[in-house]
Amino acid sequence: MNLKEVEEKVIAELKKIYDPEIPVNIYDLGLIYNIAFGKEAEGLKCVVTMTLTSAACPVSESLVDQVRNVGFLIDEITEVEPDLVFDPPWSQDNMSDEAKLDLGML
Repeated sequence: MNLKEVEEKVIAELKKIYDPEIPVNIYDLGLIYNIAFGKEAEGLKCVVTMTLTSAACPVSESLVDQVRNVGFLIDEITEVEPDLVFDPPWSQDNMSDEAKLDLGML
């Protein structure tokens, strides 16, 4: 399996994680900035660079833990390391058109 296929699996799992305050998954919401892989002796390590809609997000720990747990769902990955950043800050421009449509913004 190539990295592109593994990345697609990661994205599919990330799309199952929803911000409880907004009925859109974190991927389409634009909270995921980057997905990178590194080879380790046991398999692949995945680093997911992500942000939150607000630094004061009350469910921040829960969302980060859910991202971390994606590693348990994909055989090729031994670990998912969430890298939480706030620069650049999240904005509605990060959202996919599908998310904007779901929220009545298009």
